[in-house]
Amino acid sequence: MLSWLRSHPFAVEAFFEQSLVLTFAAPQAEVQALLPAPLVADTFDAGWGFLAAALVQTRALRPRGFPAWLGHDFFLIGYRVFVRYPSPTGKRLRGLYILGSETDKPGLSILGNLFTHYRSRTTDVEQHEAAGRLTVQSRQSDLRLTLAPPAPTVALPSLSPFASWAQARRFAGPLPFTFSLSPGSSRILIVEGLREHWEPRPVAVESCHVGFFEQLKLSRLVLANAFAVENVPYYWKKGRSEQWHP
Repeated sequence: MLSWLRSHPFAVEAFFEQSLVLTFAAPQAEVQALLPAPLVADTFDAGWGFLAAALVQTRALRPRGFPAWLGHDFFLIGYRVFVRYPSPTGKRLRGLYILGSETDKPGLSILGNLFTHYRSRTTDVEQHEAAGRLTVQSRQSDLRLTLAPPAPTVALPSLSPFASWAQARRFAGPLPFTFSLSPGSSRILIVEGLREHWEPRPVAVESCHVGFFEQLKLSRLVLANAFAVENVPYYWKKGRSEQWHP
């Protein structure tokens, strides 16, 4: 029964009031070591794999079709890896593998662990904005982030492996699929997400520290891009699973 519940058994919808995604590049082999088979790290320029921290102010999360007033409002921090899944049918689906999720609402953390494999836990989140400069921090998550005030042009992070924002956009999300596996299982769960529009705008990061990624002890971790979006209706289909063979 628990396995069935954690298979994303019904469609869900929500409204992303604000979403900020920081994408980090790390050595491909080290990123691959974080993934269960059969997932493969999505790469760029023969050597880089990518992880992302998504900070999302979410409104009215609820089963699809339910009225918005029954939904939950919360702040979500999601830690993800960009991956590809070589399916038994020969397709190579591109999507995300969730390393962990955090929310400022204990009830949402419980529900997350009941209906998904996304390893949810409760954390604290503080946001401050002054003179156009946004700061987000979490003591429990060891996360600190400051964005520069909006400007007509935004430069890529200095160590980014990308040559342009157009290249970086490929790793800005959203990706259509999220994958998860039960420990010891040979079935992979696939959840497809859909949105009405997604127009990411580059943002300049003055400083950032993501403790979750620091704990992975990667030999190199560089900020590759940062994008923000606002006011996005989003929904996830009911999960479906496939058998894969080692």
